[in-house]
Amino acid sequence: MASGFFALLDDISALVKASAASLDDVPAQIAKTTGKVSGIVIDDTAVTPKYVVGLDPSRELSIIYRIAKKSLINKLFILSPAALVLGYFAPWAITPILMLGGAYLCFEGYEKVHGMFSQHPEVPAEMEQLQTITPEELEQERVAGAVRTDIILSAEIMAIAYSQVTGQPLVNQIAVMLAVAVFITVAVYGFVGLIVKADDIGVHLAQDKFHPGTQKFGHGLVQFMPHFLNLLSYVGTAAMLWVGAEIIAHGIPFTAHLLHDLEVSLAHLPIVAWLAKALSCALGGLLIGYVVEKLVLLAKKLFGKGNKEQAA
Repeated sequence: MASGFFALLDDISALVKASAASLDDVPAQIAKTTGKVSGIVIDDTAVTPKYVVGLDPSRELSIIYRIAKKSLINKLFILSPAALVLGYFAPWAITPILMLGGAYLCFEGYEKVHGMFSQHPEVPAEMEQLQTITPEELEQERVAGAVRTDIILSAEIMAIAYSQVTGQPLVNQIAVMLAVAVFITVAVYGFVGLIVKADDIGVHLAQDKFHPGTQKFGHGLVQFMPHFLNLLSYVGTAAMLWVGAEIIAHGIPFTAHLLHDLEVSLAHLPIVAWLAKALSCALGGLLIGYVVEKLVLLAKKLFGKGNKEQAA
């Protein structure tokens, strides 16, 4: 009886040690996964500030908090479990879903580029409604738009996170994905909050009660932020195209090999290799976005025509 009891304790001890050894790999896996999703993180960080531009400055942090909260909830309670379930029951479905999300990002990026270069850009529907909706309704629309874009990016992040822990024990998979969800959400929206309040920080530092050097820095920060936000909007658009096209490219063996060969051929010049890959993906993203836009317009015409015939 005693020997059996001690044998059981030995088995439990061995199991605990094995679990601890397995969990020791979690920080490394988190770091690896975070590196893999850096492009999407840049995209998320660059895109989000536009959703608070033009709104009441006193509401900026509240809006960022609402978006961040929804993003974290989506990652923790919808996207992570969905990735784990799909990975177990239908792993083949993850890549097509990712590619659909990539196509959506390319479409949004193309729309932005088209708007920049169009000679007669259309007035966004939101701008047309500015005189007829309340600030509260506009805020709701902005938050909803931000969450729609974020859920695509978050889905890509969590799917990539899952791809890095495939084959690992279930405990490791859950630990890595939850840690990545929390870390990236806090990092992205913490930085976004800092960006949107930087001008207020500058105004505060420019007050007479501070040292002249501090005041000068404050004035410079206030003058710099509009240019930085403008630059960030371009970066966000480029990142949408780059990330969206790269996701699609990795889902197609032929284009995945082309990207790999490009990186290998320029491996001795890491920065050039990265730029070449990003530029290739951005141009590919423009083409994909153009095709998706034409398909969307065609679908609208077909379904719109059908609806009109039914109404008649």
